[in-house]
Parts: sequence; C-alpha cells; structure tokens
Amino acid sequence: MSPAPGYRDAPLTQFHNEPTDPVEAEDFLRRLYAEQPKLGVDARLVAARVEQVREQIDALGTYAHTRVELIYGARMAWRNSSRCIGRLYWNSLVVRDLRGVTGVDATAEQLVQHLEIAAGQGKNRGRLRPVISIFPQAVPGRPRTVLWNEQLIRYAGYRDGIGDPLYADFTEAVTELGWRGKHSAFDILPLVLQEPGQEPHLFELPEQAVLEVPLTHPELAWFAELGLRWHAVPAISNMRLTIGGVHYPLAPFSGWYMGTEIGARNLADADRYDQLPAIAARLGLDTTRESSLWRDRALVELNRAVLWSFERAGVKIADHHTESRHFLTHIAKEEKAGRTVPADWSWIVPPLSGGATPVFHRYYAEADQRPNFYLDENAKDLSRCPFHASASVAVATSVTGALPAQRTRDHPAVRPAAPAADETTHEVPVVAESLALGGPDAGPLRKGWLRGNRKA
Repeated sequence: MSPAPGYRDAPLTQFHNEPTDPVEAEDFLRRLYAEQPKLGVDARLVAARVEQVREQIDALGTYAHTRVELIYGARMAWRNSSRCIGRLYWNSLVVRDLRGVTGVDATAEQLVQHLEIAAGQGKNRGRLRPVISIFPQAVPGRPRTVLWNEQLIRYAGYRDGIGDPLYADFTEAVTELGWRGKHSAFDILPLVLQEPGQEPHLFELPEQAVLEVPLTHPELAWFAELGLRWHAVPAISNMRLTIGGVHYPLAPFSGWYMGTEIGARNLADADRYDQLPAIAARLGLDTTRESSLWRDRALVELNRAVLWSFERAGVKIADHHTESRHFLTHIAKEEKAGRTVPADWSWIVPPLSGGATPVFHRYYAEADQRPNFYLDENAKDLSRCPFHASASVAVATSVTGALPAQRTRDHPAVRPAAPAADETTHEVPVVAESLALGGPDAGPLRKGWLRGNRKA
C-alpha cells in the first residue's frame, strides 16, 4: 500500500480543478459544526447548509465557504498537517479572508501585509503570530493569479557559490526578468506574480516587511565575523489549501522557526549554505576524519548561535526539545478530543539530537486527513525554474524599466510565447458562471475568533 500524500516518497497530489466532491463537502461541514457547538448551529441548520452547498455544486461545480467555515477549515488544515511539529497552536491561527482580492498589484500588497502582521509591529516586533492569507478559490472555468515563489522570503543563490544554492535556478530566472541583486550572501528574492495569459510581474519586498536576525554566539566572539543572518518569518506560499473539497491555490501561511530548521538545515546542509566546515576550522577541530565528530560539534555551536541570536533580538523561535514535548502534549489533547493525529516521523523528529527528544521513541498514524495543505507538480516546477514550467512567459516588471530578451537554456535569444489562461493554471473549464464569495454565515463570530485563540 502506497503512503498517503505528504509522506516520504508519496507522489505529489495532482489537481485539475474538477468539480467539488459533495461528499467531502458534507463531511467537512458536519465535522466543523460538531466540533464548534458554541456557534449555536443545530442539526436542522446543518442539514439546510449541506443542502445549500449541494445545490451550489450542482449549479457551479463548487461552492463558497462562510467566513466561519473558512476560518475553522484553515485551522483544521494546520491540525492535519502531518509534517508540522508545532500543531499545538493550531487554534491560534490568524486567518485573513482575502477571497475578494484579485490582480497582481493588490495581491502583492496583501502578501507584504501578511509579512508585516506575522512579524509584529512597533513594540510587538518579533512577537511572531501564525498567519494564513487565503486568496480566491479555484473555480471551474475561472483562471487565477499565480505566485511563483515557494516561500514569501527566500535568499538568492548565484552560480559562483554566493548565497543559497537551492535558489540558483530561481535567481537566474528572476534575473532574466530584470531583477538585480546585490550579489551578497543574503539578497532577498522578489515576489513573482502572474495573471492568467499575462506576463509575470516582479515585486521587491520592502525593508520593513522582512525581519532579519544577524547571528552571533554567546561565547565565541568570532562567530559574528561569519556574517550569517536569517529571516524571522517562514512563510510557505506554494501549497494548496483544501477545505471541504474546495481548493485555495494561493494561501500562504507562516508561523515561527524551530531553531534546527535554520541551524541544522538551511545554514548547515552541504547543498545549502554549508557552514559547518568554516565553523569547524574556527573551532580548531580535526576535520581529516569523521570519527572526531567535528560536524556534530560545529552543528551544536551553530544551533546555539541561532537560538541565542533570536532570543537576544526578542524574536520568537523554538528549540527542538521544547517543541518535541509540546507535540506530545498536542497528541494527548487530540486523543482526548477523540481525534487521530497524523504525523510523518521523518519530518517530526528534529535533525539534531533526534534520539534525545521524546518524539523519536514512538510511531505515528499515517493518514491523508482533510482539510489539509498539498503541493502539486505545477507549484514545485514554478518554485524551481519557472522558465521550464508551464507558466514560462515573457515578462513585465514593477522594479525595472526595459528588459533584456528572455533566454531559455536551449535557445539563449528566444522569448517564449505567453500560454493561454488554462495552460497557466491547469484549470479545466467546467462551468463559467459566477460564484458569490463568502456565502451566508451560519453563526456569529466570537470576539477575537478571527485573530486566533492565544490560549490554544
């Protein structure tokens, strides 16, 4: 039996914007209102809402969520995310309903606001909050705006080894589109947004939208000389949110980092910033033999520097030992509520001192529970090398003037033709009628519910 989507080598889920499954819609609605009795929705009202949704699906191929359904559905999707260790806080997710936002300029503005809200402002700068921004749903026959970036904040990678090698292809692509980086190790990449059948646009992230932390060490003064830094908000932007059979292709979400994500992966991996050899050399370690455990010793000091620097800067971050205990607390709470917690062991166990954490010593259920987040092939292609993905087109940009001729790897002077709208998004035209957004709310929103429950 093959593993469920989201586990190890399971194939990526394919979405072709087929009509919504009414069974999945009904299952979601009944579970939502059963879990939220405070909404005051009785069985009769739930049955009426299910019937209303079925009628919308029959007429339009899909249906519109109420604000309550959208908010709680997004939180359920986080709760069901098998690769996330931080799900104890799922009910504190701040949900931004942006289903009425269209066009690249308005979308870019809201993406910037997402980062500003997530990072905190003024005296709250650094007090990170989990945030999701949900843009228009996929409607059969209706094309949509596409974001190329897999995260809202990422660093450029240059072919001479400067920066993040993981984003060398993407950096080359946006350079061809007219972007000019500083050629430093931590140049922030622009957002790339594209409307169906149109040319993509570049948007530089304003300085105030990106909170960064320079890395120092509590004991090693020379560590600052390495010039390392990292951004505070991890904002995943290439996963499709699925709630009750309705797909939201653009729904970036963010929380805060666990220190090992930065110190044991982003800055340590040999195919990323590869900082362990440099740190080991500074420490005077014997790197001629693996049995000296120089990698392990350098890794610990790098992770100490990450946690120390974020804490000293007043920016929220979590250590892997604390988060591991919190995850087991989450499992206990969910089991008490009669729910199963799906988890991918290979993602839940931290990449540093895994055996010293309590999440290591047990197995987890593997299940594709919805609502959830999914990565599809088109999103993966766009975030790697857009010139070779289905959305490869000529370019218009908001950050530069005249552009050089766009090149492809095989034909340096050829500018590819813009695809048709359905080629851009892989949408299958089923019904082209209009769909009213939002729908009738089945119950009132409690004060503060939209902003998330801090007591989660």
